[in-house]
Amino acid sequence: MKYPQLKSSLFEKNRKKAINNLLLNSLAIIHSNDQMPRNGDQYHPFHQNPDLFYLTGIDQEKTILTLCPNHPNKDLRVILFIIESNEKIAVWEGHKYTKEEAIKTSGIKTIKYLSDFESTFRELAINTDNIYLNLNENSKFKTDVASADERFVDTLKKDFPTHELKRLAPIMKRLRLRKESEEIELMQEACDITNKAFHRILKFVKPNVTEYEVEAEITHEFLWNRANGHAYAPIIASGKSACVLHYIENNKKCNDGDLLLMDFGAEYANYAADCTRTIPVNGKFTPRQKECYEAVLRVMKKATSWLTPGTTINKVNEEVEKLCQEEHIKLGLYTQEDVNKQDPNKPLLKKYFPHGTCHFIGLDVHDVGDRTSILEEGMILTCEPGIYIPEENIGIRIENDIVVGLNPKDLMKNIPREVEEIEQLMAKIK
Repeated sequence: MKYPQLKSSLFEKNRKKAINNLLLNSLAIIHSNDQMPRNGDQYHPFHQNPDLFYLTGIDQEKTILTLCPNHPNKDLRVILFIIESNEKIAVWEGHKYTKEEAIKTSGIKTIKYLSDFESTFRELAINTDNIYLNLNENSKFKTDVASADERFVDTLKKDFPTHELKRLAPIMKRLRLRKESEEIELMQEACDITNKAFHRILKFVKPNVTEYEVEAEITHEFLWNRANGHAYAPIIASGKSACVLHYIENNKKCNDGDLLLMDFGAEYANYAADCTRTIPVNGKFTPRQKECYEAVLRVMKKATSWLTPGTTINKVNEEVEKLCQEEHIKLGLYTQEDVNKQDPNKPLLKKYFPHGTCHFIGLDVHDVGDRTSILEEGMILTCEPGIYIPEENIGIRIENDIVVGLNPKDLMKNIPREVEEIEQLMAKIK
């Protein structure tokens, strides 16, 4: 890991919350993510299971956490299982957590090696009635690759067929939605690093640079500031490519007179930032580009003020769509008469604004939570209205990360977004 050692108190607090949500006489088990093979003898870069990191702070493969809070032996109530290193592992793979380091990182007193897992787990299971399994319950996503937690289901059904299996995912979703103050600080750091990258971009962008060169500048700044890297594949889209919502080829030349849409964010200590900015390649918005940009910015500022306790993403989306429709009519994209005659199943609005306004963010860039979740203070969402007009070579999106509250807190308030500020910074730098 590149980031400094985090305090174990955060993970101790998170475990206590999880334990308080388990039924009496229960056992919960959470596996780390697998190392995913790339080719030959290579793995893709490892990324920890967010739930395991949330509960332990351990950023290493082949790790298992068990929670058995009512076990008669206090030493077995919380156990962390880790790799036992040896000379070969040290030479070929590098350092692994020692037991002492795992204790310091997680705050867990009982650390065992994976070789002890099978016998220890049997001891835990025999003393419980319910076993909580931590499966990925994302309504929009189902991977073809079974996780370690999913594979463990077969073991449990075979070895402990009379135990009651329970779902840990709803508990983890509820807990992770609302951020602790320490988590907000880590996300602020991710946003601050993202801010540094944006200022670096403003110094670099000019006609004829390529999108991948812009991506390289961002990557440099992220790593220079101890980020893990990108929180997701960055979108660096110039001209008409900005109208492709998930454009990630990043291989075209940035032409004079075009806009450059950049959707990017640093990952710091496994916490994500998610920012979008749209700038003129030559440093100066055309009158039409400025008109469209300021329409999106007005919607964004209003939508940010609605991210308060008690509402939902669905409700915010409904209000944002009303505002966007008003702005579209002002921009001459269609008329009120056209709206009155439109097919209700194909609203004109969606041609120019086809996506939602918000999603939850945290240990995942698209974090736990859905559009019907009631917003509470301390939750963090993106706010990202946009407009896409391919026939005019215009694609604009502006996105900040917002902490829900009676007065919503903008973690990206220092990242320039006003037309005049962007133009002045680009002119000053050049």
